[in-house]
Amino acid sequence: MAIPEYLTDLTKDYATQAAAAFQTPLAPETFTGRQFIAGEDPLQTQAITMAQQGVGSYQPFLTAAQAQQAASAGQLGQAAGTVGGLSALTGPQAYQPFMSPFQQQVIDTTLAEFDRQGAAGAQAIRDAAVASGNFGGGREGAQLGEFQSGRLADRAALQAQLLQAGFGQAQQAAQQNFQNVGSIANVQSGLAGAFGNQAQAQLGLGNYARTGMGQDISALGSLGALRQGLTQSQLAADQQQARAMATEPFGRLTQFGNVLTGLGGGVAGQQYADAPQQSPFQTALSTALGIGGLYGKIFG
Repeated sequence: MAIPEYLTDLTKDYATQAAAAFQTPLAPETFTGRQFIAGEDPLQTQAITMAQQGVGSYQPFLTAAQAQQAASAGQLGQAAGTVGGLSALTGPQAYQPFMSPFQQQVIDTTLAEFDRQGAAGAQAIRDAAVASGNFGGGREGAQLGEFQSGRLADRAALQAQLLQAGFGQAQQAAQQNFQNVGSIANVQSGLAGAFGNQAQAQLGLGNYARTGMGQDISALGSLGALRQGLTQSQLAADQQQARAMATEPFGRLTQFGNVLTGLGGGVAGQQYADAPQQSPFQTALSTALGIGGLYGKIFG
């Protein structure tokens, strides 16, 4: 069967175009020097920098909290010691440390003056007896005996009063000291609680700083990853477009060749129609091989 002239001309034209397409190198700008993988987003860089700078940023708060806890423990220890010392400030002998060391001297001086005044009173009785002519008589003796008896009672009452006054003052001082020491213990306990609260506050600040920084880093990383993904999608589209532009001549050759093989009997077209997912270049090459068979028929 004779091959139509138009088919012969088309086959020659196809062969010429195929040879030119296979011999023409890709334009360097199609792929060379182009990046198709998204780099690190600035937000990701910022997140990494913050994470690096934030390592150990909570340590000053932890150190401060430890110092406050140590101070709290110290104050608690002092308060316990103070409270323990309160037992020594109670009991029947607790007043003695507060007795005046000059009490006996005061008592002796007071009693000496009392005795001097008593002697003067006794002398006045004697002088009166002499003046009345009753010196050495029973009346004088009775008056002196009554006077001295009263003076002895008064002297004992005065001495007891002085002792009681010293004891009362010492007891009052001991009670005041007990209250003062108790107040000191309360202050120490309060300071311990305040230091403990400060320690908790420092720990809270450290946790807040660490958590807040972690949230910032996470947010920046997520936003950076999102933008990186968008950039990568654009680069993938650019790569697909570059690939399509690079293989476009082979695609046209394939379509041209398919038409020719169909016109020439469909042998080559049927042979390569079921090839699984070939690239345009592979499809064009397969078509060219089929056209080669047709070309052989034409030119023997």
